[in-house]
Amino acid sequence: MKVELSLFFFVEAVGTIAFASSGAMVAIKKQLDLLGVIVLGVTTAVGGGMIRDIIIGNVPPALFKDPVYVLLAFFTVMILFIIVRSNQRILDGRSLVTYEKVMNIFDAVGLGAFTVVGIDTAILSGYGEYHFLIIFLGVITGVGGGILRDIMAGQTPYVLRKHIYASASIAGAILYAGLLEQINGNIAMLIGACTVILIRLLATRYCWNLPTATKK
Repeated sequence: MKVELSLFFFVEAVGTIAFASSGAMVAIKKQLDLLGVIVLGVTTAVGGGMIRDIIIGNVPPALFKDPVYVLLAFFTVMILFIIVRSNQRILDGRSLVTYEKVMNIFDAVGLGAFTVVGIDTAILSGYGEYHFLIIFLGVITGVGGGILRDIMAGQTPYVLRKHIYASASIAGAILYAGLLEQINGNIAMLIGACTVILIRLLATRYCWNLPTATKK
C-alpha cells in the first residue's frame, strides 16, 4: 500500500510540476508580473482538483486542507521565473524547444494521473455508481486547471483547440470506469492512465487534431 501511495504521489508530483510550469510559461509570455505568474502557475496545477472537490461537496477543497501540491507548484513557478528572468534567451532559443518536449512528456503523465485520481476520489467519496459523474470528474480534474489558466490569460482554452488533449482524458476516463467492474481496480487505473498518456504523446507526435467545421 505504501509503495502504491508513493508511486501515485510521485506521478502526481510530476504532473503538478508540468502543469505549474505550463501555467507559468503562459503568464511569462503574456508579460504578467510575478504575482500573475504565480497565480496562473498554481491555478493550472491544482485548479482541476479544486473544481472536482467543489462539485462533489468536499469543501473546503483538499488543496486548502493539505497544500503540499500548492507548495510544490509555487516553488516550481518561482524556480522557473528566476531561470527565465536571469536568462532571457531561454524564451526563443533551442533550449525552449527542448524544454517544451520534456514538459510535454511530464504533462501527458500528469494528465493521465490526474484523470484516474479524479475518478478514484469520486469513488471514495461515494459516487462510484454514477458512471457519467465519475468520468466527468476525472476529466475535469485533468483539464480543469488548464481551462482556468487560459480563461484568466484571455485566450481560448487549449483543451478545446489542440492535439486531442481533453479527448485523451475522456478516453482514459471511460476506459477506467468501464474496467472497474471487470478487473482489479489498480490494474484498471494503470490502464486508464497509460491510455491517456499514449494518446497524448501520439497526438503530439503526429499532430492529431479533431476536425473543425471550416476547412483551412
